[in-house]
Amino acid sequence: ERGDRDAEADKLLAKILKLRIFSDDAGKMNRSVQDLDGQGACGGLLIVSQFTLAADVSGGNRPSFTGAAPPDEGRRLYDYFVARARALHPLVATGQFAADMQVHLVNDGPVTIPLHVVAGG
Repeated sequence: ERGDRDAEADKLLAKILKLRIFSDDAGKMNRSVQDLDGQGACGGLLIVSQFTLAADVSGGNRPSFTGAAPPDEGRRLYDYFVARARALHPLVATGQFAADMQVHLVNDGPVTIPLHVVAGG
């Protein structure tokens, strides 16, 4: 989003890597993606840019994307985030920045957790 910098990317990546959302042997959400260390179907990161997540629909029926970073800033931050993720985790896959893609995935379990880092926070 507009205003995001490397510090926000670092904070978000740290949260993603440490968030305990994978089941342990007792079925409790007690393991992070780092605990899985690239093992199995759940051990990796898939990083796909999606500027539409910055959409604002509060002003009418057409989404506004003025809150999204300009493409050059978005590209730089995306590349930075991917490079940091690859430096910190053994299994990272990516999409193509600013491409119209079909991404297929299977959500495992009833868990979807949106993460947001406040710029400068």
